[in-house]
Amino acid sequence: MTNSSSSSDRSTKHLKMGEFASGAPGQITVYSIQGCPHCVQAKATLGRLGVPVHDVDVGSHSEVRAKLKELTGRSSVPQIFFNSVYVGGNEELQKLAPEELQRLVSVVQTEPLPADALPLPDKNPSERSDQETDNEFRCERDELADLVEDFKHAGVIGSHWRGLTLYKMSFSGTQLVDWLHKEKGMAREDARNTGVALLQKKYMVGVHGGGLKGSSFGTDKDATETLYRLLEDDPHSSLNAGRTASCNPIRAAELSLLLREMILKLFSDHLSADGKSVDYKGMSANPAFERYCDLAIQLQRVELLSLSREEKLAFFINIYNALVIHGYLRLGAPTNWWHRYRFFNYVSYLIGGEVFTLQDIENGVLRGNRKGVAQLRRPFSKTDPRLQVALPDVEPLIHFALNCGAKGCPPIKTYTPQDIDSQLRTAAEAFLENDDACVVDSGKGEVQLSQIFKWYRADFGGTDEKLLKWVLDHMSDSPKKTSLQGILSGGKTKVSFLPYDWSSNSSH
Repeated sequence: MTNSSSSSDRSTKHLKMGEFASGAPGQITVYSIQGCPHCVQAKATLGRLGVPVHDVDVGSHSEVRAKLKELTGRSSVPQIFFNSVYVGGNEELQKLAPEELQRLVSVVQTEPLPADALPLPDKNPSERSDQETDNEFRCERDELADLVEDFKHAGVIGSHWRGLTLYKMSFSGTQLVDWLHKEKGMAREDARNTGVALLQKKYMVGVHGGGLKGSSFGTDKDATETLYRLLEDDPHSSLNAGRTASCNPIRAAELSLLLREMILKLFSDHLSADGKSVDYKGMSANPAFERYCDLAIQLQRVELLSLSREEKLAFFINIYNALVIHGYLRLGAPTNWWHRYRFFNYVSYLIGGEVFTLQDIENGVLRGNRKGVAQLRRPFSKTDPRLQVALPDVEPLIHFALNCGAKGCPPIKTYTPQDIDSQLRTAAEAFLENDDACVVDSGKGEVQLSQIFKWYRADFGGTDEKLLKWVLDHMSDSPKKTSLQGILSGGKTKVSFLPYDWSSNSSH
């Protein structure tokens, strides 16, 4: 009869809670980030050992990252130390033999933390507490928001024919100007300027002969040609549609960070104790999720065209990762190929007056408008206004920042425009450290890579030779990198691709 217990069970079966004295002079230190399933699993295992465990959030203490990499040679988290004895990540922890784990616990129990241990960061007083993060989102109300609210209930909005097409929930510029003149006492020129301002601020959109009419807005000519809708009435199925963003527009970079931090904390709060599953049902019922939804509405009118390359990268990576979780909460995790195709081509946010699906963000914006997997055409046509937001060139490093399914996560979960290229390179290094992303077999002269490199081969050079050179250039110094250098210097290298784990992490 075979023993079916996991390596985690074997490593802790003799080390029950309270077996060791809690007054140990040393400690276990875990370097982790919020929302990292492997970090949660490692901390759950360590918490059963009965000795002090100090958790350092590398996401909040970026100054620790460089020193941690210098000590360990690795860019991923978690990284675990028993006093100054380096164990590795979660995978190494779970594989420890019981007698070795007991020896390490004895070190912590009997020896003080050495003076040369990696110093622990002080709590940063500028960091927001969990309570502050959970507070309801507040903003400065836009001066036109009340006007829009009054107009919604004024009886002006209705159905209009243009040719053979009926436009429901629409109105003409002249109707809006007449209402502003009669009900709000504005001079007609001021009323026309207000209509233009509503268009500029994306409270409304043109739906027939649409677009900004400038001096012709609200004139007799405009009345016979153009129809408009309030943005919230424009038919689309985006997860943040249906209500009007009433705040003064928030800077894109700031808004994306707020959204990513809120959804990440929610995700963390509903991770199982072993880090293997997420209670999405409980997460969607959490009042904090409704506060997240209120904040996501503010994406509707965010300004995108002035963003720099670095700001676009940080903004759209953060929004993509938040949108995936939001999609899971509203629609459930996709379970087969067709569901995944629908999910990534359907789940969307209304951003800056335009609809962006997950596919649009990844392949349209971040990959410089390239065709995605199983896509017949580019996401954006030449006349698509979203093309103005797309990066001019593909950025291969984004593939390692869009979510994290590897056994070790990059020590960054929210991205900032400052030093974004360095952050992305760190994410790539962390990804390549994992054996479910890159395996180098010196004996066979073979390199096995994640399916990501197969799906997006063109982003990494297009040929096996260029692909392997890219991988080598983006690896941190390690025995794996040395092995790859040896294989490449020996001549022809076989490249194959590892199976991709599509299993859902939902607890339901």
